[in-house]
Amino acid sequence: MPTDNHLERKIGLFSATNIVIANMIGAGIFTTSGLLMENLNSPALMVGLWVVGGLVALAGALCYAEVGSAIPKAGGEYAFLSDLYHPMLGFLSGWVSFLVGFSAPIAASAIGFSEYLFRAIPTDLHESYIAVGPLKKIVSISIILVFTAVHLRGVKFGTIVQNLLTLLKILLIVGLIVLGFFWGNGSMDHFQYAGDTVAPQAMSWKSIALSLMWIMFAYSGWNATTYIGSEIKNPGKNIPGSLLIGTVVVLGLYLLLNILFVFAIPVEQMRGEISIGGLAVNNLFGSFIDKIFSILIAIALFSSISAFIILGPRVYYAMARDGYFFDFAGKIHPKFKVPYWSIIFQAIIAIIIILSGTLDQIFTYMGFTLGIFPLFVIAGLFKLKKKGGHQLRLPGFPVTAIVFLIVGIGILILSYLERPIESTVAIATLVLGVPFYFFFKGRNGLELKNKK
Repeated sequence: MPTDNHLERKIGLFSATNIVIANMIGAGIFTTSGLLMENLNSPALMVGLWVVGGLVALAGALCYAEVGSAIPKAGGEYAFLSDLYHPMLGFLSGWVSFLVGFSAPIAASAIGFSEYLFRAIPTDLHESYIAVGPLKKIVSISIILVFTAVHLRGVKFGTIVQNLLTLLKILLIVGLIVLGFFWGNGSMDHFQYAGDTVAPQAMSWKSIALSLMWIMFAYSGWNATTYIGSEIKNPGKNIPGSLLIGTVVVLGLYLLLNILFVFAIPVEQMRGEISIGGLAVNNLFGSFIDKIFSILIAIALFSSISAFIILGPRVYYAMARDGYFFDFAGKIHPKFKVPYWSIIFQAIIAIIIILSGTLDQIFTYMGFTLGIFPLFVIAGLFKLKKKGGHQLRLPGFPVTAIVFLIVGIGILILSYLERPIESTVAIATLVLGVPFYFFFKGRNGLELKNKK
């Protein structure tokens, strides 16, 4: 078992809220809407689903705020499920976080960064995909390595960088919204697209569920500070505060951004477009401003990459400290006080994901896998309420919990029917963790105990 020093509580409410916002505002909002329009064929339905996704995320944040204040440990779902149910369920959530939960969003954000960066490059360099395609992957990998190096320097230095990047991202989005609506060349008539009433695909519940799952990926991060509970100052106050403030801010920004996208882009142009923000700016202000904003959006995605690199290793650290993971993951750097081997290994997994799969496949695989364990956590809130094992009581329960559970289960079932291959791979990833649990348990002589 590792015997290094423990993590230190150095993160206040402002930094914690920035981590939530940075985790939520990432590749999803800047790349998903074009893919959604290809599925839905309806601007009104797409914007409506972004609202639904935001409300579901807010319901989840309210529930997690109560659980997080009662169990203020590093590890998020791993810590919650181990305490609420059984170490094996906690381990499986950490296993999924290890392979998917943080490495895949890092990969997706890095891919989004390269897409926007290359959008700003003169078009004659785009004539040969053979030349540009591998170069995009090299750029994506390089930016992961840069931010991995940043966060190996310690949480204090890392959060300073994180705060600056998150503020830049918020200013960019607010600026785009204000300038776009007041001075951009767009039209609300785009909402009147005739396909709203004639496209049969828009009426498919399976298609809607898959779209909502992608949207929930874009909102993922509403539970971010529960992963670093051991490093939050005054966790009983700052964990709930950061979750709620961050989720409400992002919900508002996402709604305005998607209305702006429809205002700027006709449906025919929006379908399948990955760099949706760049296309919107191009239509609103012209190609020169498009290139400038594409570079700014690419830089804004630094914030998401940075935030995921902060959070993921704390899960692997918590698992290793309990004996349910490789010992290296629990080692803390003697000078910088970070789980340095976890940070490095996470970068390796993210790079492997970049080298395989398309963006929509990553979204589906990641969205399905990550949609499972929050359902158990929020169901566990009923257990906490029954036992009286927490102090914080936020409004909305049990309605918030019931809504989240119904919507979450529905998304998983219908998305599986729509994308069975990616969903089956996600389930296989989860099942693969079971023998590893027993391996670590047997290796360390751990008792199989139920922490009820």
